[in-house]
Amino acid sequence: MKTKFIKKYFAYTGDQLRSHFAYENYGVLGNSIVAWIGPCDIPFEHMVDLEDVLAKSPIRGALMLHFIVEVFNQSLFSAVSLQRLLASIVKDEIESRLNSKNPIRLRRDGDDVFWGDKKITISIASISAVSTQIHFAVNVNNNDTPVKTAALDDFKINVNDFGKSVLDKFSKEFDSIEIATQKVRPLK
Repeated sequence: MKTKFIKKYFAYTGDQLRSHFAYENYGVLGNSIVAWIGPCDIPFEHMVDLEDVLAKSPIRGALMLHFIVEVFNQSLFSAVSLQRLLASIVKDEIESRLNSKNPIRLRRDGDDVFWGDKKITISIASISAVSTQIHFAVNVNNNDTPVKTAALDDFKINVNDFGKSVLDKFSKEFDSIEIATQKVRPLK
């Protein structure tokens, strides 16, 4: 799986959750995960999660670390599974960077990560005619969020180092999964 940490600062609007976003904008072709830092404000016409649309729940934050995953030739079920894997990697990465003398326990619930009742992440997985896509974002700060949140700033975690580590770990896990599917004999 190819990775790219995009240095350009820009907002996530929901428009980036589409086939070939990484290829058209950054030359990253094929299965990929890209990341960047920027605000988030998703208008209802770009929301993919119908639960949020029906509830008229705004999704926004002043500063987030965004990830877009694109995987070809997979089902929506596979994308949701990868989305939850990404949530687990993010949870583990935050916990691993905290002071071991005073550990903080985070909780993964489905595709989201929480610290108590404070939400740290947002996420959605969807599918197009050619690929599956995931948007996953981690709060960098708690400004302009419509729900109670926690953020990387609360844990004094450097967003750039964190983002690059998550890219690397997700890519390695994906590649390991692919190898695992290729090394077994079929059942008779």
